[in-house]
Amino acid sequence: MNQLRTELHCHNIYSNDHMGDLEPPFDCNVTISAQLEQSWKTDLDVLFVTNHNTLNGYKQMLEYKENHEKFSNIKVYPAEEVTTDKEAHVLVYGVSEEIKSNQTLDEILDAAKSQNAVTVAPHPFSLIDALREDSLKCDLFEVFNSSNIDIFSNKKAEKFSDEHNLDVVSGSDSHILSTIGRCTNLIESENSFDDVISSMRKKKISIEKTGYVSRSEVLEHIQYKIENSKEYIDWYVKEFYPKFFWLFNSTYKFYMHTRKNYLWNLAFNFAIFALKRISYKINFEGKDPYTFRTRDISAITRMIF
Repeated sequence: MNQLRTELHCHNIYSNDHMGDLEPPFDCNVTISAQLEQSWKTDLDVLFVTNHNTLNGYKQMLEYKENHEKFSNIKVYPAEEVTTDKEAHVLVYGVSEEIKSNQTLDEILDAAKSQNAVTVAPHPFSLIDALREDSLKCDLFEVFNSSNIDIFSNKKAEKFSDEHNLDVVSGSDSHILSTIGRCTNLIESENSFDDVISSMRKKKISIEKTGYVSRSEVLEHIQYKIENSKEYIDWYVKEFYPKFFWLFNSTYKFYMHTRKNYLWNLAFNFAIFALKRISYKINFEGKDPYTFRTRDISAITRMIF
């Protein structure tokens, strides 16, 4: 039986405009051609593109592959990252029809089951879009997520998986080109759609490698989102923090004129420090895990200091 090197969690340009009202519309700038080229360079056998709340891009990728023999050995299968009504995310593999977002977790899992799909709990203890204990309802558990740069989200996931003896996978959660294949898994299967999904369902999957995104890669993704999302940022701040609109607006204008200023490196370093503090307090000291969802600046600030 083959051991198929698999990328389980990545995005491309078709993820844009499908994030939902509460998240920036610009999610990823990776094109199909670039994604397949990077997948070829990293020797992937299987690629699941898990765009947010859509299957857009799947057929386009198959069409591109048909016209480029170079990528014939890379099999691409349908998948989706679905947002629940509580702003958490669920990965679904092997779907033929999109699963509607903004439903309860149970409704999403029922929809996946009706299509004989496999579900994974991604970044299960991240600070914003995590299923947390509800991860137990999914078939597989993403114990390591490359984008969890706060570190403690992954440590909590590892502890939780050990306590519950879960079947685990790793996820690149790739939103930029260089991180495709950063985390890979081995599926014991023939490389066909039915066999791969069946093997995942039977838990014939193991982690091959893990690795965090680099500082420069994090900045690349953040900059892409910020520099293309002014309209969204204005709406979001007016909706949730109207008293601070002038401050956010001034900061955005300053950033756009000083992108390479060393002050933004300092700001980034502080943001990482803050995320680590908050993540530790939420995941290991029992602080409210839904503080970010309530968008309470004072509560968030208290956790930092």
